Amino acid sequence: MLRYFFLFFSVLAFSQQYKSVDFITCDAFVSPNFNEKSIYGEVTYEFKVLEKVDTISIDAVAMNFIDVRINNKKVPFVNDGKQLKLYKGFKKKKNIISFTYTAKPKQTMYFVGNEEDFQIWTQGQGKYTSHWLPSFDDVNEKVVFNLSIEFMPLYNVLSNGKIKNSFSFDKHNLTTFFSMQKPMSSYLVMLAIGDFVKQTETTSSGTVLEYYLDRKDSLKFEPTYRHSKQIFEFLEQEIGMKYPWEVYRQVPVRDFLYAGMENTTSTIFSQDFVVDAIGYNDKNYLNVNAHELAHQWFGDLVTAKESKHHWLQEGFATYYALLAEQSVFGEDYFYHQLWEMATQLQKASAEDTEPILSEKASSLTFYKKGAWALHALREEIGAENFKKAVKNYLEKYQFKNVDTDEFLAEIKTVSPNFDIQSYKKNWLQTSGFDFQGIQKYLAKASFIEPFFEVINSYQIPFADKQQRFEEIMESDVYFPVKKEILYQCEVVPFEEKRQLIELAMATNNLEVRQAVAQTVNTIPDDFREQFESLLQDKSYITREIALFKLWKTFKEDQYYYTQLSNGWEGLNYNLKIANLTLKVVTKGITPSEKMAAISELEKMTQLPYESGVRQAAIETILSLKLPSEQVLISILESTLHHKWQFVKFGKDKIRRMLSNPQDRERFLAIQPQLSDELKARLQTFLKETE
Repeated sequence: MLRYFFLFFSVLAFSQQYKSVDFITCDAFVSPNFNEKSIYGEVTYEFKVLEKVDTISIDAVAMNFIDVRINNKKVPFVNDGKQLKLYKGFKKKKNIISFTYTAKPKQTMYFVGNEEDFQIWTQGQGKYTSHWLPSFDDVNEKVVFNLSIEFMPLYNVLSNGKIKNSFSFDKHNLTTFFSMQKPMSSYLVMLAIGDFVKQTETTSSGTVLEYYLDRKDSLKFEPTYRHSKQIFEFLEQEIGMKYPWEVYRQVPVRDFLYAGMENTTSTIFSQDFVVDAIGYNDKNYLNVNAHELAHQWFGDLVTAKESKHHWLQEGFATYYALLAEQSVFGEDYFYHQLWEMATQLQKASAEDTEPILSEKASSLTFYKKGAWALHALREEIGAENFKKAVKNYLEKYQFKNVDTDEFLAEIKTVSPNFDIQSYKKNWLQTSGFDFQGIQKYLAKASFIEPFFEVINSYQIPFADKQQRFEEIMESDVYFPVKKEILYQCEVVPFEEKRQLIELAMATNNLEVRQAVAQTVNTIPDDFREQFESLLQDKSYITREIALFKLWKTFKEDQYYYTQLSNGWEGLNYNLKIANLTLKVVTKGITPSEKMAAISELEKMTQLPYESGVRQAAIETILSLKLPSEQVLISILESTLHHKWQFVKFGKDKIRRMLSNPQDRERFLAIQPQLSDELKARLQTFLKETE
């Protein structure tokens, strides 16, 4: 699983039940209810008792059960709020258990939006599927899950596996049957419901790729899913093993907790990655796409036995995603990303003191040091030996659980002379990051020498390095070197660096030109036209930076820039928020236009906008010192959101505001307008800050 806010993935086995009881198949009928935020289900498990056991447990958090039967006979059971426990009725070898359940999940199944425009989706990473489907928190218990989902026919329903059929008993509900052929851990079971549209394509090996988008985004398929087929076919070739499942679908959902989740056959990812052709240049889905796809082998097919071996999932997915990106963006991109990872690991090494083989290791260690450990291994034993070992490892342990030594044994088989114990000690059992030691692996990159040259020239006066910097700017060296030059020269007066800036603009590289927008803080009149050309760049981020700098610099034309940006929307509404901000503070804008802009910003603090947009709108209004009643309510509502990042933002904001007497009075004044839930929430914060 990949996310910008990393979550530690717990794969702790809470019991060893799987050694004595083997659950084989699950046939579940489920019916979620958006209005009640609930789910009803009927479940049948087939299982085998392998050896004498007193109790059989199924993980089930805060659920109610009725009609629990084993082998078609009602049996007594205990429901302790965390597990359904069974003591009688089962026999040696094959058994069937069935039951009906209801739940109102407090996590893992999320009901997003409002009655007119909503989605339902799940996020079971780790051990959380048991909040909406009675299942198994222990990842070592692998089951063939077949789900039948009932919902209103106007909505699309998605789950794991191929759609076998669907039928309707009445016009109000449609039941869709999904079938899996092979077993998987419970955390990989998914459900997504929404008003989606679909496109498909078929890979050269015959796998059908299903792409979904929210209906309102139907024109964004190509930029959002760009290169998907290419990276799928690359990974099959590079891994050396055909995609192990029957179908592969991907669906974005609103306010997803992280960047993506590799549910078997059916990846869910964040709506933030749904972009148009310009937005693709600012934030694209390709890395997340490749990462979650790689997990279909590393994590879904072969799963780590426990959390200390979690790098076998995240390190592999991170590294193979980078290899896939190399096939699209080239070798320089690949090595620059390795460099970026290395610098992150070096900076964190003083405080990040757990090695890869530790259940307490950080996400940075599991993901990026794990990827580096694989790159070093591949370089040392050779790409062909590495590929052969990985293929053998996957084929040997498919649909099973593994540990690190089992992977390393496959490396030893193909490279018997490689010192596997030293590798394990240095890379997997030792904390920190050997930044100097990895430089030899970066030496292949053509841009590394000039990159180091620039990085090491910070103390050299600009006049002494100007000519060299201009030579590099005119060369075809990889663009991060040119960006580094511009960042390094930010404080140099414009007239001294004018030639360098003009050369940078002439590169026509979007990244380099964006660095110009970021680092030129004084815009002379005779450079204005060139700087204004940044407003036409195919980057919404560049346009936003340039718009604000031009507005601030050329005060006599502030009204012009405000009008120029009318109707702009941008990436996650960044340009719309920028335009509304300028309307509030620009002279010449009529009072009615200002009020309309404020009203529009207030709307953007509420549903159906996603949390990122709502947060940006709240921050904007507060920076303008316009804390209306609606904005205060929106901040309170953020503290009840399912997305922890938005919750933290809201809590921090309220606590700071309540320390200000004037803001405290504002919050007290809105109490009569609040729901009981929001009143209770406010009282909690008021007591905290007394």
